[in-house]
Amino acid sequence: MQLISKDFRKSNPMRKLILISFLFAFVNCSETKHVEVHQGYALGTSYSIQYGLINTSFDNVQQGIDSLFTVINTSMSTYVPTSDISKINKGDSSVAVDSHFKTVFAKATAVWKATEGFFDPTVGAWVNAYGFGPEKPLNTLTNENKAYLRKITGWNTIELTELGFVKKQHAETYLDFNALAKGYTVDIIGDYLSRLGATNYLVEIGGEIVAHGVSPKTTEPWRIAIDDPNQQEERDLIQVLSLKDEAIATSGNYRKSRIDSVTGERYVHSINPLTGNTVKSNVLSASVRAPNCMTADAYATALMVLPFEKSKALIERLPQIEAYWVTSLNDSIQEHFSTGWKQ
Repeated sequence: MQLISKDFRKSNPMRKLILISFLFAFVNCSETKHVEVHQGYALGTSYSIQYGLINTSFDNVQQGIDSLFTVINTSMSTYVPTSDISKINKGDSSVAVDSHFKTVFAKATAVWKATEGFFDPTVGAWVNAYGFGPEKPLNTLTNENKAYLRKITGWNTIELTELGFVKKQHAETYLDFNALAKGYTVDIIGDYLSRLGATNYLVEIGGEIVAHGVSPKTTEPWRIAIDDPNQQEERDLIQVLSLKDEAIATSGNYRKSRIDSVTGERYVHSINPLTGNTVKSNVLSASVRAPNCMTADAYATALMVLPFEKSKALIERLPQIEAYWVTSLNDSIQEHFSTGWKQ
């Protein structure tokens, strides 16, 4: 691991410590080569899609993009009351899920196993109870409440049958694919562009990115700029990564971090799905590079919950996956890189 330590109190706009709280294409506007750009709002966040010249009109491409957003919302959005996942969460066992749901379910199972349960899409009941999800939070979490929530939480209590029906040991178990669905949507939009003949494209949804080929404007790998989260108004671009035929995703609570009144340490709270307890952690952000964005998205989420040393060991074992962490220590923050992380 490479480790760099810096101080919170010093202000250097070119080398400030960073969280990848937002990623976007770094485009040379002086170039004249053709690039189509679609921008908008979907899945509760903004998106930007860029690609080179193809034999499909801008409007037709946009219609295809919009239809994919609709399909994903209909299948997996917990914020859409009539979605398949919402119906399943309400106890409807007659819902036969689509291929998108099945793909995300399979990835969730793989990451749950790899992280020994620290990644768990059934943690949604706890998320709602603490007031972070779409459901109304409990006023107080009593020991009785916690015992009940532990009973209905656990990915090993969920099964997806060959016919596409979700079987739950407890009807109240709450599924939430928000830690994978955004990354998965990035992937399927990229696949859609590939089918249309695009060989060079970048898809970004809420800071989760997949880049294929090169930038049509520069004929170089896509350049992804990283901003300084300490800047509340102005954005200082302090690092630039090259991205080609891979994805990157980040999870973090930097702007929601707190300062311990006794120790002065900066920390964030995450929910441990194994216990349901909130975990006081000095990991402020975790960013993951992977062959696809769903994988990057899932592991970036998991790294925010896993104990730091355990998360570093996990990434070193996983092929084709690299990670970058921002942690806090006393009055400084530190950057940590897995051995294969490249800029």
